[in-house]
Amino acid sequence: MTVNSNALDRADELDEELKDGKLAGPLHGIPTILKDNQNTKDMPTTGGAVTLEESMAPEDAFVVKQMRDAGAIILAKANLHELAGGGTSVSSLGGQARNPYDLDRTPGGSSGGTGAALATNMAPIGFGTDTVSSVRSPASACNLVGLRPSIGLVSREGTILVALTQDMVGPITQSVTDAARMLDVIAGYDPEDPSTAKGVEHIPDSYMDYLNPNGLDGARIGILRTVFSSGPESEPVVKVAEEAVADLKALGAKMIEVDAEIDVDELIDSFHVGSFEQQEQFNEYLDSLGSGAPIETFEDFVEAGEYHESLESGLQAALEIESPTDKPEYFERLYRRAQFVERLYDIMAADELDVFFFPHQKQLVAEIGDDQLGRNGFLSSGTGFSSITVPGGFSEGGVPVGMEFLCRPFDEPTLFEVAYAYEQGTQHRQPPEEFGPLME
Repeated sequence: MTVNSNALDRADELDEELKDGKLAGPLHGIPTILKDNQNTKDMPTTGGAVTLEESMAPEDAFVVKQMRDAGAIILAKANLHELAGGGTSVSSLGGQARNPYDLDRTPGGSSGGTGAALATNMAPIGFGTDTVSSVRSPASACNLVGLRPSIGLVSREGTILVALTQDMVGPITQSVTDAARMLDVIAGYDPEDPSTAKGVEHIPDSYMDYLNPNGLDGARIGILRTVFSSGPESEPVVKVAEEAVADLKALGAKMIEVDAEIDVDELIDSFHVGSFEQQEQFNEYLDSLGSGAPIETFEDFVEAGEYHESLESGLQAALEIESPTDKPEYFERLYRRAQFVERLYDIMAADELDVFFFPHQKQLVAEIGDDQLGRNGFLSSGTGFSSITVPGGFSEGGVPVGMEFLCRPFDEPTLFEVAYAYEQGTQHRQPPEEFGPLME
C-alpha cells in the first residue's frame, strides 16, 4: 500500500551504528511489514479504504514504537481486507491481493498483504491483526508462521479494530523462532490498552528459551478431529492433517483423540461479536486521530459508499448498533462465549492436554472471487485461547496448508515448544516457485 520513504535513510543510520559496535536492539536493521490498519506517524493508515486514503495518525501504534525501539525498519504497509472486514484480502484502495503459491487464489485474510509480502521475501517478518483468524489465515495460505497471542499480552492501541472482545495484534513470520523474537519485543504493558495489565505477570524473560527441538517429547496433544472436515471439499486438507498427526506421533507426542463434537461455524453464529462492537470501536479510533481524521463517524464512512462491495452486509449490520450494551443479544453472545471457554478448559483438564491440534482451515484457501469457508481459527479468537499456525505441507496442487496448535491463555511457552519441535522435525517451509530469494 505504502513504502516508507525514510526506510533507506534509517537503514544507513543503523549500518553506521553497527560499524561502531552499537545495536539499537534485538531487531537491529530487520525490515518489517505492517498491516495497513496499524498507525504510523510517517505514513498514512488507510485500512485499505479509499475514504481513509490520506488519513494520518499523530503517532505510532504502541507495538510499532516497540519495533522501532528494537531497531526494526518499518519498510512498508501491506494491503488487507478493507477494515479487516473479511477473509480474502481485497480492498477499495489496494484491490485484490494474490497468493504467490497460486495466483488464482487469495493469500488468506484479512492480513493477506503481509502474508504475500513475506512469502515472496520482501521482508522476513511482519504483522497481522486477528478478529476471527486473520493472523493465522495468511500464515496457513502462504506457508508461514502466524501467532495469535493471548489477549492482554500485546497492546491493540493505535489499530483500526473490529471487535475489542476478539481482536489481537500478532506476528507473521517465516519461522517459529522469529515469532518468538517478535513476541519478546512487543509483549508488555500499555496503559492505553488496559487489558495488558493482566498479561505482565505472565511474560517470561524470553520466549526464545522455549524453542526446544525435543518439545514434542511426551507432549499431550488433543486431536480435534471433528473440525478437520466439512465434506468432500476438505479432502486435500484432511490428507495433509492426517500426515501431520503421524509426524507428531513420530516426534514423540502423545496424541489423544478428543471426544467432543465441535462445529466452528455454529460457534461463529453463536458468539461472534464483530457487528455489535465495530461501530463503537471505529468511532473511538476516529476520535484518537484528532484533527487529522478525514471523517468523523462510522456512519460517515458507510454513507460515503466508497468501500469494497464485500463489506456491504457487515457494515450495514454494524450501522444498526450504535452501542452493543443496548442489545440483549450482545450479552447473550458473551454468555455463550464464556460457556464454551469453560468447556475447552474442562476438556483440557479431563484429558490432561497441553495443546489442541487441528488444521487451521477445513478447506484450501479460497479462489479469488469466492468466500473463505471452514474457518477453524475462531476457536482461538472466539475464546481468547492462544494459538499458532505453522506450515503443515501442501496439497497435491501445491497450495500450502497450515496446522494449528491451541493452548490456554498465557501459555505461549508451551505453544512455542510444540510448534518449534514440529517445525524443526518436518521442515515444510518452502518459498513459492515463482518468487524465490530477492538476491542470489
